Amino acid sequence: MSSLDRKAKKLLTAEQKYDLWVRMLSGQITQAQAAAEAGVDRSVISGLRSVARDGAIAALGASRPGRPRLSREEASRAAALQAEVERLGRTVVEQAVELAVLRGKTGWG
Repeated sequence: MSSLDRKAKKLLTAEQKYDLWVRMLSGQITQAQAAAEAGVDRSVISGLRSVARDGAIAALGASRPGRPRLSREEASRAAALQAEVERLGRTVVEQAVELAVLRGKTGWG
């Protein structure tokens, strides 16, 4: 078989690969059926299964319960913003007191 007789590689999109993987995982189709449907060799489907499995295991291993931690840069920025909020809150209170003094102590209304 010469290089001119070979079929061109069929490239599957990520969505197509995911759909095939989910359908194989749920037992809707076999590896052979998936290969025939996609128009690829069964070895491509075997590779797809192992890549999907490894990717899922890596993603699940990296996931942690709760909120994700902030990076140092994000934590520093959050602390600076919190300090600014507190400073502005104190300024508003000071201005409210000053305004009350300037207006006098007439009743509340």
